Amino acid sequence: MQAIILAAGMGKRLKQLTQNNTKCMVKVNGIPLINRTLSQLEQHSLSRIIIVVGYEGQKLMDHIGTLSVRTPIVYIENPVYDKTNNIYSLFLARDYLLKEDTLLLESDIIFEDSVLRCLAEDPRDSLALVAKYESWMDGTCVRLSDQDEIEAMIPGSKFRFADADQYYKTVNLYKFSREFSRTHYVPFLEAYTKALGNNEYYEQVLKVLVSLDNPGIRAKRLDPDQRWYEIDDIQDLDIAESMFASDNEKVGLIQRRYGGYWRYPKMVDFCYLINCYYPPKKMLEEMKANFDALVCQYPSGMYVNSLLAARNFSLRQEQIVVGNGAAELIKALTEHMTGKLGVIRPTFEEYPNRYRAEELVVYTPSNEDFSYCASDITAYFADKDIRRLLLVNPDNPSGNYIPKAGMMELIQWTKMRGITFIADESFIDFSCEPDPTLLLEGLLDENPHLIVVKSISKSYGIPGLRLGIAATGNRELIAALKKDVAIWNINSLGEFYMQIEEKYKRDYASSLEKVRRERERFTKALRAIPSVRVLPSQANYLMIEILNGPSASGLTEVLLNRYGLFVKDLSSKVVRDGRQFLRIAVRTEAEDDLLVRALTDILSA
Repeated sequence: MQAIILAAGMGKRLKQLTQNNTKCMVKVNGIPLINRTLSQLEQHSLSRIIIVVGYEGQKLMDHIGTLSVRTPIVYIENPVYDKTNNIYSLFLARDYLLKEDTLLLESDIIFEDSVLRCLAEDPRDSLALVAKYESWMDGTCVRLSDQDEIEAMIPGSKFRFADADQYYKTVNLYKFSREFSRTHYVPFLEAYTKALGNNEYYEQVLKVLVSLDNPGIRAKRLDPDQRWYEIDDIQDLDIAESMFASDNEKVGLIQRRYGGYWRYPKMVDFCYLINCYYPPKKMLEEMKANFDALVCQYPSGMYVNSLLAARNFSLRQEQIVVGNGAAELIKALTEHMTGKLGVIRPTFEEYPNRYRAEELVVYTPSNEDFSYCASDITAYFADKDIRRLLLVNPDNPSGNYIPKAGMMELIQWTKMRGITFIADESFIDFSCEPDPTLLLEGLLDENPHLIVVKSISKSYGIPGLRLGIAATGNRELIAALKKDVAIWNINSLGEFYMQIEEKYKRDYASSLEKVRRERERFTKALRAIPSVRVLPSQANYLMIEILNGPSASGLTEVLLNRYGLFVKDLSSKVVRDGRQFLRIAVRTEAEDDLLVRALTDILSA
C-alpha cells in the first residue's frame, strides 16, 4: 500500500501563516502538519508516499528532507496550482493510483492515529472516511444506507439543515484499491477533467460514481470519539490546537475561548452556568419562525428595549436599563463609581476586576463554607470607610444565600450610612425562597441608593442572546447608563425574546423547580463520594471541596481529557491553606450522573 498527499494549494485563508509557507507546514501546537502526517503514515509500512506539491513546493521538499522519514517519498509538481483545484493534483498522480492500493489524504487535515489506522485496517477494499455531521463542519456531506453505501453526495449548495441529522461529513481521507482506481476512479477522473476542466474538486468524481449501480466504494464511519479537524483558516487552527493539545495544556486553551463550546459537541460544559430546562421548545420554535425578519431588520433602540424589560419585571421604563449581557452594564456601572468598594470574596470577579485594586475593601469569611449573613457583613464593614457595597446573591462560586429579610437589613444599613448598594441577583431565581427578588418598583423608588443587576442569560438559559439588566430608583444614573451604551446595544433576537417572554412564565417557573430538584439530587449523589465535600448552595451550581486525591487543577485536566467534562477550577480564585475547590454547574440528571461517575472513578482509584 502507498499514500498520496495533496499539498499543492495556497491556503489563502490562513493569511500571514501561508504567505511564505505551504499550508501543511503550518504548525499545530508547535508541530508542522506535514511532520505529524508523515509520522503517522510511517506506522503503516507503506511502499512509498507520493506528495503533489505546488505553492512553495521547493520549500516543502527542503523541509521534508530534514525529517527522518524512512518511507521513500516521490514528488509530483503541479505547476499551475494557482489556476487549478485539487482534481488536477490528483490527475497528475493518476498513474500511481494504478500501481497499488492507496491511502489518499489532503494535507490540511489533522487526526489522531486511530483515524488513519481504522481506515487502513478495514478489510473492505475502497472506502471514504466519514464522520457524523456536526455544526462546525463545512463542505461535502453524504447520505448513507444501513450497509454503508453512499446513497448521495451533498455539496454545500444542496445542503438542507432540516436534514442535517441524516448527513455524514467526508473527512477527506480515502482508501482506494488498485482495482477500484483502474475500473472506476481513474477512467472517470480522466473523463471528468477532459469534459469540465481542472478547476474542480476530486470529490466531484466520487459524486458521479455513487450514481452508478456499482460505485465500487463504500463509507467508513468514524467513531464519535475519534478526533480530527480540517484546518482552512486561523479559527480552525485555534480550535485544532485546543483539540490536539497535550493533556496539561488543553484546559488553558479551552478556557481562554470563554465560550463558543458548540464547536466541541462531545464536551459537557459544567463550567458556564445556565438553566438547562429553559427555554421551552415552543419558544425556540417561535423564535425560529421569525428568524428571517429578525436577522434582516434593525432592532429597536434603547427606548423600546427598556420598555420591554420594564414590562417583564413590573418596573417603570425610567428605572431600568438593558445591557448586552450584564457584563456591559457592570463595565458602565463601575466607570461611574468612585471611592472604596466593599466586596465579599470569593465572588464573581467581573466587578472587582473592573475596579481600582487599591480601593477594594475585601471581606473573606473565615469559616470552611465561606458562608456569611447580613449581620456578618455589617459587622465587618462597620468601621470601614466604604462608599459602595457589592453583594452577589447567591454568591458565585460559593452559592451562599442571604434571604430577603437579610437583604432588606442591608438596604437599610447602607442607606443610613450613605453607601451605594449593588445587589447582583443573577442566580436568585434558583433559590428556594418564594419571591426573593429586589426588583420591585416601590422598593427601588424608596431606596435610590440600591442598584439591582441581573444577568438574564444565567437563569433563563439564553447566554447566546447576551441580555442583562440594571435597575435603580436613581433616575440620573439610569439616564447616564443609557447614554453610555450604544443605542442598538441589543440585537433583534434579544429584543424579540423580551417581547415574547411573558407568554412563557409558567414554563420558566417549571424549569426553576426542575433545577431545584436536580440540585438536591445532585448534591446527595456527590456527598456519597467519600473524598468530596459539597457546600450548601441556592444557585444552579455547587462549590465542592476535594478532600483527598489530585489537585483541583489536576482533577480538571483528568475530567476534560479522559471524560470530556469541563469544570471550573477554583485554584486561582479560592486560595486557603492548600484546600482544593471546584465549581460545577447543575445540569440535567443524565449529565450530572456522568460527572458523579467520573469523580467516583478518579477519586477511588
